[in-house]
This record gives sequence, C-alpha cells and structure tokens, in this order.
Amino acid sequence: MKNTVTHDLRSTRTLAETALLVAVTLIMGLTPLGTIRTPILSISLVTVPVAIAAMIIGPMGGLICGTVFGLTSFINALTGASGLLSTLFMINPFGVFVTAVLARMADGLLTGLMFKGLHSIRRLHTLSYYLGAVCAPILNTAFFMGSLVLFFYRTDYIQGMVTKLGVKNPLTFIFALVGIQGIIEAAAALAIAGTISLVLAKALQRR
Repeated sequence: MKNTVTHDLRSTRTLAETALLVAVTLIMGLTPLGTIRTPILSISLVTVPVAIAAMIIGPMGGLICGTVFGLTSFINALTGASGLLSTLFMINPFGVFVTAVLARMADGLLTGLMFKGLHSIRRLHTLSYYLGAVCAPILNTAFFMGSLVLFFYRTDYIQGMVTKLGVKNPLTFIFALVGIQGIIEAAAALAIAGTISLVLAKALQRR
C-alpha cells in the first residue's frame, strides 16, 4: 500500500512538473520572452526549459517540451513571426516541419538520454547538470541547421545567403550563419538551465 501511494505521489508530481515546464516552453516559444531577434536567425532561449525538463523529469520530459518548442516554432513559421522559416515554408512545408518540429523533438529526447548517461557516472554528478544543459542548444543547432541544409541548401533563397556570406560549402555555411549566436545560446543554457536544474535536483532530492 505504501509503495502504491509513493508511486502515485511521484506520478502526480511528475505531471505537475511537466505541465509547468510545458507552460514555460509555450510562453517562451510564442512570445518575445524566449527570443532575441537578429537580422537572419533569432537567438532562442527556449532550449532552457527543454534542458531542465530533460534533466529533472527525464528523456520523456525532454521529448514533450522539445515537441512543444517545435510546435511553437512551426506556428511562428505559419503566422509569419519567424522570418527565415516563414519564407522557407512557402518553398517546402514538409521541410519546415522537420526542421522546426522533428529536430526539436530529437533535441529534447537526446538531451535527456545524454544527461542520464553522464549522471550515472558518480564523479560527474554535479557537472552532469551543466553538461546536460549545454547539450540542448548544441543539439538544437546541429539538428536545426542539418535539416535546413538537407532540405533547403540548394534553393535560390539559401544560395543567395551563401553568396552573401561568401562561403563555399554547407559546413562553412552553417558556421557562418550560426556564428556568435550559437555561443550565446550555449552560454545561456549552461548558466541558466544548468544552475536551475542542479538547485531543483537538490530541492527535490533527485541527486
């Protein structure tokens, strides 16, 4: 009986935590709170709640919040709120769906799995929260840009950007386009998601 009650309490708490982080992801994904606008790509801070969910709740929490992040990105593409994806949507809607949604789903899930593996190493217990936190923006950038190149690199629109940036292949295009913003996203997630997750883990006695 005691085990059943404990399991129910944990399930209820997990649902509440998931709902809270989903709400935060929605707010950040659909409002300026989660985005720093730049002329081409925007600096996204939405990987922060995704990373927290992946580490505090687990891979499934990361997948759920990653899916919500992706759907908000896709909605922004549909409404014209996302300059790049909104333009690319007119070229290949399926490619935009993969880039916006599926890439973010993979980001959340893999962040959770990578954190789980790192956290299982005893000497990395504390450091794993910061390593897991930085995984989210790095994977997000890798999957997003990888999908972008896969579906759109040969389009006139992207080739115009390639010419403007003065690069010669997809890899250099990725580095030139992401640039400093990728570093900012990683640094923000490292500091914010890493610290919050570590504090929450201690408070919830999940270390």
